[in-house]
Amino acid sequence: MKSPYVSGLKPSQVPITTTFLVRSKEIRQKKTGEPYLSLLLGDCTGQVDAKMWDNVDQVLETFDRDDFVKVKGIVQIFQNRPQITIHNVRKIDASEIEPADYFPSSRRDLGEMWTELRATVAAIGNPHLKALVEALLDDEDVALRYRRAPAAKQIHHAYLGGLIEHVLSLCALARTVAAHYPNIDYDLLLTGVVLHDIGKIDELNYERGFSYSDDGQLLGHITIALGMVADKLRGLPDFPPRLRTLVEHMILSHHGQLEFGSPKVPQFPEALLLHYLDDMDSKMECMRALIESDRQADANFTTWSTPLERAVLKKDRYLKGKAPGPEGAPADSAFGGKLKLALQPADTKRESR
Repeated sequence: MKSPYVSGLKPSQVPITTTFLVRSKEIRQKKTGEPYLSLLLGDCTGQVDAKMWDNVDQVLETFDRDDFVKVKGIVQIFQNRPQITIHNVRKIDASEIEPADYFPSSRRDLGEMWTELRATVAAIGNPHLKALVEALLDDEDVALRYRRAPAAKQIHHAYLGGLIEHVLSLCALARTVAAHYPNIDYDLLLTGVVLHDIGKIDELNYERGFSYSDDGQLLGHITIALGMVADKLRGLPDFPPRLRTLVEHMILSHHGQLEFGSPKVPQFPEALLLHYLDDMDSKMECMRALIESDRQADANFTTWSTPLERAVLKKDRYLKGKAPGPEGAPADSAFGGKLKLALQPADTKRESR
């Protein structure tokens, strides 16, 4: 087991030595024109910024993004967040690591979630919808990737098993909300829930870091999902054409708005309900993950979230009355942080290079 994990990093003048997965790698220039490395390193507990200022030429070409590396360096606080100043870094072979230490994964058992999903689908009353969904989930290749895929690259449920966890959450919401609205066709809604993001099993690469596949970049998960549905419908010649159109519309419109990537806006109740449930579940998970993973040292609010368009209150910290900053002093603003940095001795102003 690796140690420390990202979640256990604390500022100290004593160097730490541990291993990470390289999430991103950028070569930048100091004001002197010399190169330095800006890295985003990660493990199953989160990610941390890292900089290597010296002897960069010796390691520049020895590792890349999605490689495993052993790092020696000092953990410091920069702009109210941990950052590693790297002294040494070297690539290590995948055989030297335990994959579970590096890849975020659902806290739920993947097998148990799959069993729950299949039981939910088995209860679909409409025989045509049930046959379509089961045709997809009975495909061994689809089943393997559906259990393992994340729901997104980074916004929500961005971990192995995230897709099926998200879908099961929507299943539970759909069951409750459909019971409240008697005009809702629960079988149709549930079909949309299970199939709306199925294209993500091909849209994303998730063997190491999460990234978009070539098909994901060129087509996107909505188009991929429509193709998967069309492929299975060829084996279901009695499937009603108008019902097929409704299923396809739910997949096409689940992002809700044209500017959010939906080719169509939802135009019947089940499609609209699918969109709102999907949007709510993704945003609630985004908030949970943001609060849990925020690495700011002394703050009642997280960093700014672009998907949520806001910073998020760390409610438990706030209710406990923990004031940000030392002795209750306000946390530094962006300008204050730069001012403090400018007043530091020259040998500590590493980031300004």
